[in-house]
Amino acid sequence: MSHSTRPLETENPPSSRARGLYPITPDIADTGLLLTKVEQVLPHATWLQYRNKAADRTLRRKQVEALLPACMASGVPLIVNDDWRLAADCGADGAHLGEDDGDIREARAALGATVTIGASCYDSLELARRAVAAGASYVAFGAFFPTATKITTRRANVALLRDSAGLGVPLVAIGGITPDNAPPLVEAGADLLAVIGGVFDAPDPVAAARRYVACFPHPSPPPHAGEGASRFSA
Repeated sequence: MSHSTRPLETENPPSSRARGLYPITPDIADTGLLLTKVEQVLPHATWLQYRNKAADRTLRRKQVEALLPACMASGVPLIVNDDWRLAADCGADGAHLGEDDGDIREARAALGATVTIGASCYDSLELARRAVAAGASYVAFGAFFPTATKITTRRANVALLRDSAGLGVPLVAIGGITPDNAPPLVEAGADLLAVIGGVFDAPDPVAAARRYVACFPHPSPPPHAGEGASRFSA
């Protein structure tokens, strides 16, 4: 029998949908170290995305399986980057797909209606519209600012968030976001701030996470131990 997680956007009206910090894991091969870093910030996260571009599938599976109990215990949904099949195999709460990571319609048909599927839409409102029509639960725009995490050739702007208000799904902002440059994004409609280095490379990741959360006048309620569980669980 499925257990409930914190509210996800496919089941809630816009006024109650998730808002806050959306940490994305750094590329760390040491699973124990990764888990330690993540556990520090989970109390301040709305969702967590697992991402490791340097790992093979075996390591990625191992790390997802290590992170999932911690996320479930904290009530934080775990979203797997790139690979919806891995997310399903491990019992994660959803998957995030870039433009080269598979078809959203196929993923939605395979995973069902309540699983979270995110889509990278870069700087394109039209791409976001197509993603939502195909079944995306949320869309992510960026990079908004220069970032050292990856090479970016497309740059989103604040107006894109305003123009996307009618899509009816949460909007995620990503790319070089800091607590100092984040407020205009939130004011323009960003529901979640997706951050890697700004949290995990900070001297004090917990303090950094709190600063991001403080950018939201009404963030999602803090997670409660024991609320998290898989959308794939039987």
